[in-house]
Amino acid sequence: MTTFTVKIEQDEDGIYVASVPELPGCHTQAQTLDELNYRVKESIELYLEVISESKFVESGI
Repeated sequence: MTTFTVKIEQDEDGIYVASVPELPGCHTQAQTLDELNYRVKESIELYLEVISESKFVESGI
C-alpha cells in the first residue's frame, strides 16, 4: 500500500478542500471531514487508474 500526503484546508465558507501534493491536480472538496476522507481516497484511486491507463496506451499495448 502506498502512502500519500493529504493537505486539508477549510475555505471561508466552511468547505473542506484536500489536495495530494505528490499527485499534481489531485484534489477534492466536501462539507464534512468524513465525506472528504471518502472523496480523497476515491480521487487518489481514480488518479492512479488514469495514470496507469495512460502508460498502457503510450506503450502501444
